[in-house]
Amino acid sequence: MGFTPEPHRYGDKMSYIPSPEEALEIVKRYNKEDFHIQHAITVGDVMAKFAEKYDADNVDYWKAVGIMHDLDFELYPDQHCVKTQQMMREMDIDEDFIRSVASHGWGICVDIKPEKQMEKVLFAVDELTGLIGAAALMRPTGMEGMEVKSIVKKFKDKRFAAGCSRDIIKQGAEMLGMELNELIGMTIEAMK
Repeated sequence: MGFTPEPHRYGDKMSYIPSPEEALEIVKRYNKEDFHIQHAITVGDVMAKFAEKYDADNVDYWKAVGIMHDLDFELYPDQHCVKTQQMMREMDIDEDFIRSVASHGWGICVDIKPEKQMEKVLFAVDELTGLIGAAALMRPTGMEGMEVKSIVKKFKDKRFAAGCSRDIIKQGAEMLGMELNELIGMTIEAMK
């Protein structure tokens, strides 16, 4: 699937940070289900929008982290975020990048706590994009006209998109120092 990543030197080791395009190629190499690929794209796009607000000089970095966050999930769901680290190290991907990707599994499958703003955003929006996406599928207009109050109502209904952890979404909002409604509103706007 040949791309040649741009190498970067960190200390004595050559490593690289994938561009969003390279990140998507890598994800497609290990994920074949449309759902997983679309989720990677969605989270990457949402991360890019948040980066425009919080870290405008690193939008591509945030986007690539978002795209690659579930790299191992389709092949290794029981080793999620653990296997990703191994896979990325074999590709000589930058250690900070690997850490950022893996941190979204904190408290679930790894003990790497989100520390950077970008890591906290990824932790918060991963599950939230799933909830919002599920709500959009139920609407004839999809994301168009989606309002925060609609998602808050779905958020309170534990049966709706039951696989999306409300606790993680709440914890992510707290990490970011945001009200839940604010996080939902920003994520809806980023997904449009």
